[in-house]
Amino acid sequence: MNKGYAYFLLTMVMIYSCTSSRLQYTPAKKYPKEKLQKDYTLLREILEAKHPSLYWYTPKEKMDEYFEKFYETIKDSMTEQQFAWLAVAPVIDKIRCGHTSVSLSKAYGKWVEGKAIPSFPLYMKIWNDTMAVTGNLNYKKDSLFKRGTLITSVNGIPNKLLIKYMFEFLPEDGYSNNVNYIRLSANFPYYHRNIFGLSKNYNVGYLDEEGKEQIVKVPLFVPAKDSVKKDSILRRQKSKEPKEKKFLQYRSFTIDSTKKFATITLNTFSDGKLRAFFRRTFKELKKENISNVILDLRSNGGGRVGLSTLLTKYLSRKNFKVADTLYTPSRGIGPYGKYIKGGVFNSIEMFFISRKNSDGKYHMRYLENHFYKPKKNRYAGKVFVLTGGPTFSASAIVCNVLKGQKNITLLGEETGGGWYGNNGIMIPDIILPNTKVRVRLPLFRLVQYNHTAIKGTGVIPDILVPTSYDALLKGYDKKMEETKKLIKVDNGLMDK
Repeated sequence: MNKGYAYFLLTMVMIYSCTSSRLQYTPAKKYPKEKLQKDYTLLREILEAKHPSLYWYTPKEKMDEYFEKFYETIKDSMTEQQFAWLAVAPVIDKIRCGHTSVSLSKAYGKWVEGKAIPSFPLYMKIWNDTMAVTGNLNYKKDSLFKRGTLITSVNGIPNKLLIKYMFEFLPEDGYSNNVNYIRLSANFPYYHRNIFGLSKNYNVGYLDEEGKEQIVKVPLFVPAKDSVKKDSILRRQKSKEPKEKKFLQYRSFTIDSTKKFATITLNTFSDGKLRAFFRRTFKELKKENISNVILDLRSNGGGRVGLSTLLTKYLSRKNFKVADTLYTPSRGIGPYGKYIKGGVFNSIEMFFISRKNSDGKYHMRYLENHFYKPKKNRYAGKVFVLTGGPTFSASAIVCNVLKGQKNITLLGEETGGGWYGNNGIMIPDIILPNTKVRVRLPLFRLVQYNHTAIKGTGVIPDILVPTSYDALLKGYDKKMEETKKLIKVDNGLMDK
């Protein structure tokens, strides 16, 4: 065992020993090698039998090599976290399916809820080979790392190699790693802790004010004892918020004071009473005669295809389909029902929604064949769709349909959701019997309607607006500002 994980386990034991609740679970518990191997072997068996795209990007021969390689990492007993992150996550990454991901057991989720866990102390915005500080958990003791400080290495590993290595544990559609830059940017301490374990101190390289590289020893962040209580209070306060305010985390609509444009922000296609929201929003756009709409999908990870299709009907200038092909290689869960959440119900649903074709696969013929028509009262003005790494699954399907249509412009960065296709229809959890580690299992492969010939990228924007270091330092939204500038120029409100 490496020293990082030894320190991590010691820390977990200390936290556990000081916790009076949830004593039935401890993250420091180790599972025997034999049980871990059984979980891993079962996972491989289920994936080989039921995953619709196991070899879409990685040939079977290579995938077999990866399965064997990461099986060999189970050399001794391991904790749930070690098993999930060091054996399961890296082999799942090789499938290159953003809908096939790993999560820890529900017991762990309940145990960790409300806890502030010791971790690497720096939050960072990460893009290309650049890492810039956005937050410092040790800010009360450390004034060196301010917002925008450029980091060059952690524990002797240069940025480029560090980012590349951490990506090996994170899933993505094809080769569209833009979503993983966002994941690391959102919570670098979390991913660093799980992949490398904890250290008492970290040697961090950075550029000083003169642009010279320096290396400094940075201590582990250890949360104060009352942080759990504070987190619990904040959660209770949030749960008492009015419903309409809660909905703002899912969607919002504002009309600019100039009446030249409106902004629709959609962070999901799963929550927020979207049918009623769409109806009110597009009625208001027509009433106020708004000629430009900014549709912000940068944080939209997908959701219900029915709702993403409904939005598309309000915006599309032409008829469209959800998919060219949509199928599963075998209908039903088979002998794995007891390991797959909702296995019986999934089998029943698959029986009713899919039919066997001449290719031997079971297809969702309705979504393959049905053309949707734009609504009669569809929005006819200009639409600017903001995209980024978290634009995934159903929201990437929206982008694919709208891209190239008259008066519709995609602006921002490549989507994390695959442009050629994805595996985003019906995704139950595999629950491994010994560790209870969960792995999402997509049951259908979807190839997008009128898809690109290039397999492996996300949807490419019409206007690329990459990460801006200046925007990071000054705290403004570069993509939104660029979009507003385009609208103002078009309306004669400012010069180019």
